[in-house]
Amino acid sequence: MSNIAGKAYAMNVVTPSNPRITGINRLLFMAARGVPSNLLGLLGLSLIHFARWVIIKPKDWPDLGQGKEQVEDDYVLFCSNFNGTWDQYIDAFSDGIPSGLDLFWFSSIKYPKSIPITPFKNYITYNQIDTDYYYNATPGSAQRDIKTSLLIYDQLRDLTEKHGRSSPEEFADAYRDAAYVMQKGLGDPGFGPVASLDTERADVNREKFVNKAQSGFDTLRASAKAAPKPQGDR
Repeated sequence: MSNIAGKAYAMNVVTPSNPRITGINRLLFMAARGVPSNLLGLLGLSLIHFARWVIIKPKDWPDLGQGKEQVEDDYVLFCSNFNGTWDQYIDAFSDGIPSGLDLFWFSSIKYPKSIPITPFKNYITYNQIDTDYYYNATPGSAQRDIKTSLLIYDQLRDLTEKHGRSSPEEFADAYRDAAYVMQKGLGDPGFGPVASLDTERADVNREKFVNKAQSGFDTLRASAKAAPKPQGDR
């Protein structure tokens, strides 16, 4: 599947919305941005990289040569990137902010509510659109991996600075304190367990391309190293 890149998954959901009440949805989005405490259940989900809801009016559909779209309803576009499986993400969303989800999809036609979970999952599945192209700069590292790696980096820099100006006893204390802080960051970068055959097939399908790209990069780097350096003015 093209919407899987390493540990990350890209989700796009387009749902028809009742144009007579879409304005209420817009006000709800504004309220959510203005009072982010309403989204604490969502902000606390570290598996989420990004999540956004956008209202698309009939006049907003692009004409790329196919002619003007004949659209009567408004649409709500939901885009998100996350770690883990599709089911884990939907479950976490439904558990974390069920009332918030019901507000964000308030105007969507035939929206079944986020609880119970099965009709909600069926609704998302029916309206989901796979990503045609999905690039991830750090496919082997999830959001948490990157954050904790930066935490470890800061701690090591601090220890390096203290090493030159601390007594052995003081440095030992600083090291123990840093180790306590860093222990939650000693994760396991790399591809996680295969959650589905789609993930496994995606890795196999792009292996040839990745190897070819890496080979080309290695050739360019070797050529750059072998090239004579320009001489300065004499």
